[in-house]
Amino acid sequence: MTARSLEEWLRWQETLHPQPVELKLDRVRAVAVRLSCPHPDGAVFTVAGTNGKGSTVALVERFLLGGRYRVGAYTSPHLVRYNERIRVDGRPVDDDELVAAFERVDSVRGDISLTFFEFGTLAAFEVFRARGCDAWVLEVGMGGRLDAVNVVDPDFALITTIGLDHQQFLGDTVEEIAAEKAGILRAGRPGFYGDWPVPRAIRRVANERGAELRCLGERFDFTPSGPCWSWRGQQLVLDNLSYPSTASLAQLRNTSLALAAIEQFEASLIADAAVVNGVIAEATPPGRFQVFRRDHEWILDVAHNPQAATTLRAQLDRLEAATETTVVLGMLGDKSLEEFIAPLRQVVCRWVVCTVDDQRACPAGEIAARMRNGGIADVLEAVTPDQGLALARDRTAAGGRIIVCGSFRMVGPALWWLGIY
Repeated sequence: MTARSLEEWLRWQETLHPQPVELKLDRVRAVAVRLSCPHPDGAVFTVAGTNGKGSTVALVERFLLGGRYRVGAYTSPHLVRYNERIRVDGRPVDDDELVAAFERVDSVRGDISLTFFEFGTLAAFEVFRARGCDAWVLEVGMGGRLDAVNVVDPDFALITTIGLDHQQFLGDTVEEIAAEKAGILRAGRPGFYGDWPVPRAIRRVANERGAELRCLGERFDFTPSGPCWSWRGQQLVLDNLSYPSTASLAQLRNTSLALAAIEQFEASLIADAAVVNGVIAEATPPGRFQVFRRDHEWILDVAHNPQAATTLRAQLDRLEAATETTVVLGMLGDKSLEEFIAPLRQVVCRWVVCTVDDQRACPAGEIAARMRNGGIADVLEAVTPDQGLALARDRTAAGGRIIVCGSFRMVGPALWWLGIY
């Protein structure tokens, strides 16, 4: 049998299970048992939430790398290359290592079918086992309780924030979604919530499971103070902290959440404010309000739900007003389009909508029709993200602002098209 390339493995995995998403743990757990998936010697940090998961994972990962740990980090989705999803000691694993992990998962699964995400999650665990990673940082894909990542018991469960997203899978209300995300909490182990107010469901699930819940504003907190900010935890107080690159409230919450978990794990890793400032400067993943200037001011942001759009608008309001603003938008079909565009409408001159490369994509024609029905007249359609980016560049006056958002599948192609990946 001819060995498959990485791309061939990925295409095959997309066909293995009849549904792109099926939130159950029985199949994943059975294969994990066959893999003899170990719990690492150090700790497992699992990160759930509606927004901010990738940024929080990056912070926790960087803090751990400052210690003596070999760190495995798993995130999704990727922006350009699948390898981004699985990192060891801060570096994406190479194709051969991924293929070996896929072969191992396939060799033990028997007749158990797995979704694309489930297969990749198990492969990440196999990579971390093979590389001897003693600290794992895992990003939940969707929800928490029934997400594939949740087959591994976390020592530290972090929940960033709760908003409306993936309602068809997680529930129609914030409380229903919060209950699903709180499914990563474990008895006798610390859980952290990084926003306010705290949904009732998170406190309820924590009490039912006997988890040690620590919430922002209660057991840890932050205070902006002029050119710097400060953070207090259970043991430490850190002053003269540098602001993250976006200086947004959301990013301060994410940073505070990561600090709270690391303090509980090993406070010495964050005892020096200079060390913390170094991590803050280095740990922003691409595509999070990433500003790039050429003939235009490009802003790339993976915001894809109403809560994230509100944060994006708040960040835009901190910038000097643009002469004109174009948004290049691509979204998946399960997203709340009208609620997403609502916070942005007043600052946007024109919209360019695209069909992203995903089997769950919302077609550009449907996006455009819904926007026009909602009273937005200046909407241009493009077949692909690349065509949409070129159209936005050509229609926006030099010096104008072009915002790319709505999906990882939109921002990833933009990073490549602009040559900044």
